[in-house]
Amino acid sequence: METTEFGQAVRRWRDRLSPEATGLPAGGHRRAAGLRREELAGLAGISVDYVTRLEQGRASNPSSQVVDALARALRLSSTEREHLFRLAGLMPLGAETVPAYLTPSVQRMLDRLVGTPVAVYDACWTLLVANPPYAALMGDPSGWRGHERNGVWRNFLGAGSRVRHTPESRSALEAAQVADLRTAAARYPADQRLQRLIAELRTNSARFAKLWDSGAVGHHEAARKTIDHPHVGPLTLDCDVLSVAGSDLRIMIYTAEPDTDDAGRLALLTVLGTQTLVG
Repeated sequence: METTEFGQAVRRWRDRLSPEATGLPAGGHRRAAGLRREELAGLAGISVDYVTRLEQGRASNPSSQVVDALARALRLSSTEREHLFRLAGLMPLGAETVPAYLTPSVQRMLDRLVGTPVAVYDACWTLLVANPPYAALMGDPSGWRGHERNGVWRNFLGAGSRVRHTPESRSALEAAQVADLRTAAARYPADQRLQRLIAELRTNSARFAKLWDSGAVGHHEAARKTIDHPHVGPLTLDCDVLSVAGSDLRIMIYTAEPDTDDAGRLALLTVLGTQTLVG
């Protein structure tokens, strides 16, 4: 790894990116127009100390996940992202691995949906990014690591979500998720993380193993969902999942019918964010 060149590239791209372009407030006097290190660290989900050491050439061998997170946070083009991978001594993830790259156009769309809960998942339902309203609605994912960030793992082996389910809706969700993983495994046969995820689910979830072995099929549909929020109570919202052509990304968007109690509660959540309410 060319540590000096890698750090210089990160610093150069950090300096060119304004806070406003990432949805952050400019805030007070700045010595430079670009992002501060702590802002880049927050956007990428890594520590400020690690960003500092990378920029100063005192850290080597960042993982592909770290490089990908920096590329997303810095709003790099596909060519710039490939260059950053090569500076880190890594090969960019190829066509046989699940894409985890948010294009600048998708990122700009997210930046404009500031009052709407939005999350972006990859082809195997691993969370890539969630905006603040989504975190407020569904729970802050910033502390999730590894398989915790995967919606299928959380549904079968983890804590699940705040979405209220009937037996029928849960069965439909599970079938759709298993079908999605089977499709992803066929499309990206070289993705070792996906293979490990499937192996863990088959080993530790009898329900998943049964659906997988039976060849269950299903697909996601737009639906009205009730989310049981611990502070503002239940919200019934429309949930739509959009696909991004050519990247296999899934954009999940929650909206409320205008002029309803649900719309009011969602607006309140957007203002409160993820802070804990105390009586």
